[in-house]
Amino acid sequence: MNKMEYYTNNFIYQIIDKDLMNGRIKNIRTRFPPEPNGYLHIGHAKSICLNFGIAAKYQGQCNLRFDDTDPVKENNEFIDSIKYDVQWLGFKWSGNIRYSSDYFEKLFNYAVELIYNKLAYVDELSTEKIREYRGTLTELGKNSPYRERSVKENLILFQKMRDGGFEQGKACLRAKIDMSSNFIIMRDPVLYRIKYIEHHQTGNKWCIYPMYDFTHCISDAIEKITHSLCTLEFQNNRPLYDWILNNISISDNPRQYEFSRLNLEYFVMSKRKLTKLVNEKIVEGWDDPRMLTISGLRRRGYTATSIRDFCSRIGVTKQDNIIEMSLLESCIRDDLNKNAPRAMAILDPLTVIIENLPENYEEILKVKNHPNKPEMGMRELPFNQKIWIDRNDFREQSDNQYKRLVLKQEVRLRNAYIIRAERVLKNNLGKIICVYCSCDMNTLGKNPSDGRKVRGVIHWVSAFYALSAEFRLYDRLFNVPDPNKAKDFLSTINSNSLLIKQGVVEQQLSQAKIMSTYQFERIGYFCVDHIDLKKAKIVLNRTVTLRDNWQK
Repeated sequence: MNKMEYYTNNFIYQIIDKDLMNGRIKNIRTRFPPEPNGYLHIGHAKSICLNFGIAAKYQGQCNLRFDDTDPVKENNEFIDSIKYDVQWLGFKWSGNIRYSSDYFEKLFNYAVELIYNKLAYVDELSTEKIREYRGTLTELGKNSPYRERSVKENLILFQKMRDGGFEQGKACLRAKIDMSSNFIIMRDPVLYRIKYIEHHQTGNKWCIYPMYDFTHCISDAIEKITHSLCTLEFQNNRPLYDWILNNISISDNPRQYEFSRLNLEYFVMSKRKLTKLVNEKIVEGWDDPRMLTISGLRRRGYTATSIRDFCSRIGVTKQDNIIEMSLLESCIRDDLNKNAPRAMAILDPLTVIIENLPENYEEILKVKNHPNKPEMGMRELPFNQKIWIDRNDFREQSDNQYKRLVLKQEVRLRNAYIIRAERVLKNNLGKIICVYCSCDMNTLGKNPSDGRKVRGVIHWVSAFYALSAEFRLYDRLFNVPDPNKAKDFLSTINSNSLLIKQGVVEQQLSQAKIMSTYQFERIGYFCVDHIDLKKAKIVLNRTVTLRDNWQK
């Protein structure tokens, strides 16, 4: 992998260059800190490329740290999927994997330190009352009646919280900052809450868990992170990030910088909404190819190279915007056009009988696997009297704009001969079930000797050697460019986001590997989802069409 492909100059690099120049830092340390409460999506890929790209450019290090402070929503399945996604994208974290739970004892001690310094207190207001007392954007907050407890009493009560002496929700630890602050987050934020649930890393050792805002900045400092990068929605959290680090006895104070999150049209990036799609079975799971999770994109046939290329093209800025899907699809087209072998597939088979060939006729044609890459080798195409073509490649009558097979006219079979449609056979309902053709056997690899021209080229598959195939044609999951604006985002679901076709492919695909991708000529790019050996059938997911279908 060319490391230059996943980082380009941006304002974050300018900040780092300045920090190195003035001597504020010497060694760059970044981190990718996902919460293990879901699968990673394309927005996380942007953050991964940025953080690991910085480490690569400046010969620094990038940690993978799970911010695992809420065991209610977290599990090892999510942890394993995240680790795999990061590695699949082509990155390697520095040292061992970190967990915020590794620092639970230290975090507890820093909370005790805040209590000693009269900067934290145990509050017994209910969650609803805390929210009420906090105020609004136009109304200042008011102090909790428990705010002025003594240091001694707070220490005893905080230890009681740790020892399981309170019911869940009956007490919490809050920072003592300023209930009249213009920043709502600075109005005595909660630092610890009680949760009686087993943690995936620490088991039942703890029944109090630190909040994300308290944990994240201290974890950064413990790991000596120099540049803590997050998306713009955390910009208002930065005063709390700095306040915590400035009021505990920790030597390293990292700095937080914000960049715009990735928003892609016709999709949602909220973990809560993605979880709802999965839990309500609107999609098959986190790796459904209609999902823009990394696992979903991988199953659809997207490559790590194409995703890194996409993240490089969109860049890193402070301006929120919605990226068009056509840009993401352009990246995978560019990659697969260069690297995907070619094959032929029929999504809606129509039988063709070549009448001037014997019934047992068979000829093996040698065809390139890629028109521009001889190193990808050749494949064999059996040519027989009976073949299949796509139903939409034949018409009984048509105008000059139609460049495929028409009754009493000619067309070339891809990599083979010119055929002429002579007559058709229809069933009782009037549907064409067979086209009878003649073949000019002097046109393999060359034009007719008499100089006549044919209408166009169509693809085909031998009926005797074809492999049954199921084609899953995926479309956008939502009907509107920004489903987040809808009152109920589920009301914008596209009911036609998946169309399944039963057809055939070349016999050689029986040897295809899972997740290998092909360009089916004139149709699009498809990825092998699985092969059903009992039914001798291959299942393929459409990665992307050959041309942009997203144009407005």
